[in-house]
Formats: sequence, structure tokens, C-alpha cells
Amino acid sequence: MLLVQLFWSFFKIGAFTFGGGYAMIALFQREVVQRKRWIEEKEFLELLAIAQSSPGPIALNTAIFTGYRTKGVWGSVAAGLGMALPSFIAIMLVVYFFTDFKEQPVVERVFKGIRPAVVALIAAPLWTMGKGAGISLKTIWIPAGVVLLIAFMGISPVYVILGTILAALCSVIFKRL
Repeated sequence: MLLVQLFWSFFKIGAFTFGGGYAMIALFQREVVQRKRWIEEKEFLELLAIAQSSPGPIALNTAIFTGYRTKGVWGSVAAGLGMALPSFIAIMLVVYFFTDFKEQPVVERVFKGIRPAVVALIAAPLWTMGKGAGISLKTIWIPAGVVLLIAFMGISPVYVILGTILAALCSVIFKRL
């Protein structure tokens, strides 16, 4: 029964979310942490960090890791299939039908109307994730600085991550001295 629940939960998220993996984060959190209580908030943030750093789509990675944590290998299969199947079906339908309708003004307006909602879906979980990650008024300068470095100064996220690792290692070394 849990395998069916895993499949169905991730199928619904995959079927009714526009905008890709980051737009799904709030839905993942609501479903697996708050509604189903399969994992705790802190563990969800850790799974999300692993999913982001693993190759592949973040939504699929998050589903697979959650499924594995919940029900082992078969849980990861059920959650992964549930997450991937709606996209597969949608792509097949688009290939079959959409090529005839993509130039229609109504279709173009619908997709332009969806864009602001996608931005909101991506922005909404930032507050909750920030609180769960321990961001406070004293530490808000860290993510704000990273945004400035990446978005406005053009510094690669790779260098930011490497710099963070180096700073953490220096902190550990100097604490032990």
C-alpha cells in the first residue's frame, strides 16, 4: 500500500506542477513532510541538498531519495516512476498534438500567463527552507551575498561552492589549533 501511495503522491506532483523541479519543492515539502509525515523537515532539507548536488533532474532525484528513505529500493522505483510518468505522457501528447497548435495566440497567452505563477512557486519555499536551514537576521547576509556574487557579479556557483568548502575547512582547522 505504501508503494502505491508513493507512486500516486509523486505522480500528482509531477502531473500538476509547471516550471520544473524547483517549482515542485514546496509541493514535495507539503506532501512528504507535512501531509504524509514520511520524513522530518531537517531530513527533507538534507535530501534536497543531496538531490541538488546529484546529477539529473532535482525533482526526480528528490522523489527517488524520498522513496528510498521511505521504502527502500522498491520505494525509489515507485516514487521515480510516479515522478517521471506524467512528464513522459505530457511529452508524448505535445509531440502528437501541440505542433499543430503552438502558433495559436491563445496557446501563447496561456503559457505567458503561467510564467508568473512558476516564479511564485519557486520563490514560495525559500522562506520555509531558510528557517529550516537556520537562516536568521544575523545570517541573512550569507545567502544574500551569494545571490549578489552569482546574479550580479557573474561569479560561477562552482567557485562559490569551492570557496565555501575552503572557508569551512579553514574554520575547522583554526578551531582545533
